[in-house]
This record gives sequence, structure tokens and C-alpha cells, in this order.
Amino acid sequence: MSNSASKVRVTQVRSGAHRKKDQRATLRGLGLGKMRRTRELENTPAVRGMVNKVSHLLEVEYTD
Repeated sequence: MSNSASKVRVTQVRSGAHRKKDQRATLRGLGLGKMRRTRELENTPAVRGMVNKVSHLLEVEYTD
């Protein structure tokens, strides 16, 4: 199975308040910004990089 077919489910579990501006922008780019909001995104290098940048604020689950 290729990476483009797999998904990554991200849930925001920590607040973006009092974080650096670029981290808040990354949360917005992932479609997050409020606590317990969940998004299911394509597992692409760009998304993985964004998730890595704010991984301390997220709960991440990779699915097929």
C-alpha cells in the first residue's frame, strides 16, 4: 500500500495558547486550533512534517 492511500488521524490534546506564532499557524494548517478537535488527513511528507513540528500538542494515530 502506498503512502498516499494511508491516513493520519490527529487530535489536539494540548492548547496552542502561549505557543510560538509558527506553532499556532501549523495547528491551523492542520485544521485544528481547539482542544479535542480531530482531523483525518492524507499521510504525505508535508503533513508528517507539520505533525512533527507540533507533536507535543497532538495525539497521532496512523491508519491504512
